[in-house]
Amino acid sequence: MGIEMFEKPLGMRDDFPRIARKKAALRNNGIAIMEASGFELIQTPTLEYYDTIGKISAISEDALFKLLDNQGNTLVLRPDMTSPIARVAASKLLKEKMPVRLGYSSTVFRAQRREGGRPAEFEQMGIELIGDDSFYADAEIMLIAAELLNRLKIGKIRLVVGHTRLLQLVFERFGLTDEEIGKLKNALVSKNRVAYEELVNAFTMSDKQQEELKALTAAASIKEWEKWIDLDHAEQAGLYEGMTKLSELIERNGLNDTVTYDLSFSSHMTYYTGLVFEVYGAGSGFPLGNGGRYDGLMKQFGLQVGATGFGFRADRLLEVMPEQEERKLQTLVLFTEQTEEQAHAKACALRGQGHNVTLQYAPAVAAIEEFRTLFDEIYDVN
Repeated sequence: MGIEMFEKPLGMRDDFPRIARKKAALRNNGIAIMEASGFELIQTPTLEYYDTIGKISAISEDALFKLLDNQGNTLVLRPDMTSPIARVAASKLLKEKMPVRLGYSSTVFRAQRREGGRPAEFEQMGIELIGDDSFYADAEIMLIAAELLNRLKIGKIRLVVGHTRLLQLVFERFGLTDEEIGKLKNALVSKNRVAYEELVNAFTMSDKQQEELKALTAAASIKEWEKWIDLDHAEQAGLYEGMTKLSELIERNGLNDTVTYDLSFSSHMTYYTGLVFEVYGAGSGFPLGNGGRYDGLMKQFGLQVGATGFGFRADRLLEVMPEQEERKLQTLVLFTEQTEEQAHAKACALRGQGHNVTLQYAPAVAAIEEFRTLFDEIYDVN
């Protein structure tokens, strides 16, 4: 079957003027908030080498757009922003100062195998704090994420917070193999509690242990996590203490009512190694964004440094944002061949006063009448 004249590649979309205008406003507001918090804007290439970014990205192989350059190297359209920013930080920025705070608003690409309404190209907006392994850095990221949503006047928000390493250690306490743990995490990522409980029922362990594993999905506060934490285990005790201090810091900043601490929460982004979270907003059934600590990703670039950040999807933010823009008056200056010079001068003067001005050649009266309902003010220069 041939390609139709007006057909777009799978998952690609056209942004018409109204949406493009809202996206620009969202981008500008988001960048202003990032910079106000000390994060510098960065832009990375649209194309990256597969052997670097493609292989270390948390995005699955079949979701990568691949192509060859004229030297035979395999390239990918960037599938996320965290991996390229980690590359830049490791190769240059961290040699100049540490930590580095970077913000971005860029397009990413995810190949789709079939049409399901999912975009193959969308904008991400977020921040990365690289070179700080403290829980204070994690708290800062979460607080800025919440601040950004509040400034955008998103309705009721909810942050679901977990910890990748602690969850791994808890599962290991039950004597589970890596394969079994992987299956449990896949069920948790897909939020399929039935599948999770069926997997637990199939494990060879006592009824009490099975019930404890099932109850893991009900833990909703840091205090409740203590039931599954071995406080005599140095690593577990240290991580739990850090999460406890983080929750206290979050509470002091007035966000306690918006945060759920879910020990069973697991992310599809496999490079997260510590704290991990997803953000939800009223009016959307999908996460608006996600974030967390990815120290392991930095190790792949040869650095033993802490790194944490978050990314929001612009298309999902636009779905839940209220109409914030004030419509600006549209002015039309009409001219004929004889009045072009005067019309241009009039348009320049009006633009200098802050008006949005369209210049239009319209020699016929009939043509002029067609514009009457489209503009707020019309100057017919004769």
